[in-house]
Amino acid sequence: MSRGPSALIGYLGLAVLLMVVVTAAVALIFGAGPTDNPITAAYNALLHTIDSGTVAGDTGTGYIILGLFVTAGGIVIFSAFIGVLATTLDERLAELRKGRSSVLEKDHTLILGWSDTIFTILSELSIANESERDPVVVILAEKDKVEMEDAIRERIEDMRGTKIVCRTGSPINLRDLAIVNHHDCRSIIVLSPEEEDPDTSVIKTILALTRGPDRREEPYRIVAEIEHPSNIEAAYLVGGDEAVIVDKGDTIARLIVQASRQAGAAAVYVELLDFDGTEIYFRDDQSFTGRTYGEALLAYEECAVMGVRTAQGVTINPDAATVIGAGDELIALADDDSVLVAAQAPTVAPDEARVVRAESPPESPRRALIIGVNRRTAPVLRELNAFSAPGSEVVLLGPDEQRMVRAIARAGTMTNLTTSTIEGVPTDRSTLEAVDVPSYDHVIVMSDDDLVPQRADARTLVTLLHLRELTDKADKHVTIASEMLDEGNRELAQVTKVDDVIVSEQIVSLMLAQISENEHLAEVFDVLFSAEGSEVYLRDASTYVTPGEPVSFATLVAAARERGETAIGYRDASAAEDAAEAYGVRISPPKSALFPCTGRDKLIVLAED
Repeated sequence: MSRGPSALIGYLGLAVLLMVVVTAAVALIFGAGPTDNPITAAYNALLHTIDSGTVAGDTGTGYIILGLFVTAGGIVIFSAFIGVLATTLDERLAELRKGRSSVLEKDHTLILGWSDTIFTILSELSIANESERDPVVVILAEKDKVEMEDAIRERIEDMRGTKIVCRTGSPINLRDLAIVNHHDCRSIIVLSPEEEDPDTSVIKTILALTRGPDRREEPYRIVAEIEHPSNIEAAYLVGGDEAVIVDKGDTIARLIVQASRQAGAAAVYVELLDFDGTEIYFRDDQSFTGRTYGEALLAYEECAVMGVRTAQGVTINPDAATVIGAGDELIALADDDSVLVAAQAPTVAPDEARVVRAESPPESPRRALIIGVNRRTAPVLRELNAFSAPGSEVVLLGPDEQRMVRAIARAGTMTNLTTSTIEGVPTDRSTLEAVDVPSYDHVIVMSDDDLVPQRADARTLVTLLHLRELTDKADKHVTIASEMLDEGNRELAQVTKVDDVIVSEQIVSLMLAQISENEHLAEVFDVLFSAEGSEVYLRDASTYVTPGEPVSFATLVAAARERGETAIGYRDASAAEDAAEAYGVRISPPKSALFPCTGRDKLIVLAED
């Protein structure tokens, strides 16, 4: 019994076999049975052992007595056999429900860890896998299997054919990792757990994958998120070339800054990052070898070329005269990779007569107001300093003077910004009136990460309502960007007519999903979110062409090219508050599409500022 169910079942089976052989031998030796055939005698003995009703048909005193003894022994032994078998099956089913069985799938996406970001990641992966055959996503987390499955069904209505397999275990435990078959997975996403020191768990998980004693020979494709920048070097040290590390705080800070400086930037980045709609692809078009990047900009009807990937790395918005070499890949935006493969030529030529040949005006000093302080305030200040023109000013408003001072100190030396603080309650109307909100060019509202998400977002919404009323009353447009912790509150924030809402977890989730499908996208995102090189700008479309009839997007691309910029889309101001219309953002429209270029419409370009 100490050897387990398998041994017990085996020994009970041997006992049944022994009883059958002995009974058949006795019946044959003493001629007590109805037959002298050994096989038939053994068969009759087996029936007596496993079925107590068989004895009712026995004849002859000797055979009846033998049958009674055999049946009595069979009841004991065979009942024990059935009992052990039933108990073993029940235990096995319970183990399966606990999520401890081995995963048999191969070429799957493996997610290690659990947080609220997982729902956005799964939703995006389901879209990315629509064209795949029998796609599978496997999740390993220290959470009950049934709870994980119920949460996924509740938050995601349609997985579009992607199969979700959940297993309970620790991502840093080598035996638990073996359960999810990490040796045969396609890519691995390591989530930052919701605990006091999440980066330690992430680094340990990467270490278990890359330095485990039974690791596979071919390299892994790992993408992981890190909360604190100081831990990135350690994460790369254990991950090496196999891991792409996403700086969670820095990424969100960069987007907050870009969204605060120009309305609609967040919607553009979400459109670039998600799988629903336009995506970023790499194409090795040999027909462009020896030709220039400027020619490639107008080469495709339904694709927007945005850069070049060479052996040296990724370049976004290179000079128009840059020659595309053999083996270089064009980086392009398209609704689907099949569109890029088809590579249809434009149906219209740019109207050169409408192109305005002028440079975009340089950035002027601006005043910014940051309301609220959290752990991302210091990176936001660093990014503001990098993007702002010399002589710019930023004011921090919050209830804790010392916390604001510490955030400024952590941000480091400010070469372009002067900083100051005002102590006050952000949700208090009189406090906001006293700081003269309409006098600022940009306002950033940061969430209080010391509170639960719903309560923090509720305070943010109250602050936004006051801000918009104050700016409307002064009849001055101030760009207001807000950070939200819960995606469900984004639509509520639109009631306040805020220019951009950044859902922190959503942005990081989208990036993790994209990089897990193509690790080269990490270089593209790093350039787009960085103050160095080219980034996204939304500029008045009316300044690129002479006024008149609507012009084709091909003409706008040509006009941007004249300024050393790459046009990738258009924003219709009339739909800026409509979520169903992607807040007016159209990325990679057909070159033949016509746009009015009037009012507050914007041309979306990649440019160096």
